[in-house]
Amino acid sequence: MQTSTDVLIVGAGAAGMMCAIEAGRRGRTVRVVDHARAPGEKIRISGGGRCNFTNLGAGPANFLGENPRFATSALRRFTQHDFIKRVDKAGIAWHEKTLGQLFCDDSAKQIIRMLMDDLREAGASLSLGVSVERITRAREGFEAALSDGSTVRCASLVLATGGKSIPKMGATGWAYDTARAFGLRVTETRPALVPLTFEAGLLERLKPLAGVSVEALVSHGKARFAEGLLFTHRGLSGPSILQISSYWREGEAISVAMAPGIDVFARLKAMKAENGRQAVHTALGHIVPKRLAEVLVEQEAAQGNLADLPDKALRRLDQAVNHWSVKPVGSEGYRTAEVTLGGVATDQLDQQTMAARSVPGLYVIGEAVDVTGWLGGYNFQWAWSSGWAAGQAC
Repeated sequence: MQTSTDVLIVGAGAAGMMCAIEAGRRGRTVRVVDHARAPGEKIRISGGGRCNFTNLGAGPANFLGENPRFATSALRRFTQHDFIKRVDKAGIAWHEKTLGQLFCDDSAKQIIRMLMDDLREAGASLSLGVSVERITRAREGFEAALSDGSTVRCASLVLATGGKSIPKMGATGWAYDTARAFGLRVTETRPALVPLTFEAGLLERLKPLAGVSVEALVSHGKARFAEGLLFTHRGLSGPSILQISSYWREGEAISVAMAPGIDVFARLKAMKAENGRQAVHTALGHIVPKRLAEVLVEQEAAQGNLADLPDKALRRLDQAVNHWSVKPVGSEGYRTAEVTLGGVATDQLDQQTMAARSVPGLYVIGEAVDVTGWLGGYNFQWAWSSGWAAGQAC
């Protein structure tokens, strides 16, 4: 069976549904296909099930890629405030958690229901459990062979299947492969917003710290993030580590301050003057978590009472707490990565419309593009903005 539609969107995630809504509202016939059995699966699991759907501070400075400024046009034309208006109109209660991050008060499923309602209202059709087996150029657009045995002709084709992160949910590199097949360049892709791992020897020394968390300042080059850090049985996690993972590369070190803003040496020196008989790990335990204090004291061979330690030993503890330079050996990979860094190169696309410059009628949106946001709702905002931009044009 062969059917036709103005716009065929592959991927029923945040970007794909937004694009379908906008194209449908402009009077286009729209069909969305997805191999998943339910729409918006990444939306459903995000933010602990409450969906960190945008960020009050979202702007081009919060994105990475070969050309981070590429995102400027879409982000300015459909802003976080525009999406918030839609959430409010749908009667979805929300709250700001921290650092401008907005979450549903109730459930991420509310965002999916809102998008599905808008999708139906826009007249777009949705086919789930259907994958695209082959795409070819037709005389006036494209022809897609689907897994249900049918073919679809379309004037506009939108790649909205995301990246490789969280493969257990069906994520693949399909959008990249398809873009390459049409001659588009794809930048190097790698896991991002992902926990980092250590080599066995370091893990053994830090084994007692698994589960310990601190508010830390983590930096790599010019990138600095002051958020929570969590020691795990494989390395480091927590928001600050997920953020820095997008900038880190194998063979490089990251710098960690586990009591940022505190002069640890001065604090220990003062404690020594007040009560020199206090154990060093007890004193340090007033600055950082007790287990962390114990491990650092042992690591720096600074056991005993404060009165027994010279200033140089206290300075070593200061260095260990706030000037820890550590070299991860890898990351947890796509299995736990929240997004994929890299994607279809932005110099291949029009920033106003998300259209491929060399392939008329082809559009690439969302995570499939080489635009990657920080942790905290930025990647969803890119999905809404890029989907909206393509929906206006396709």
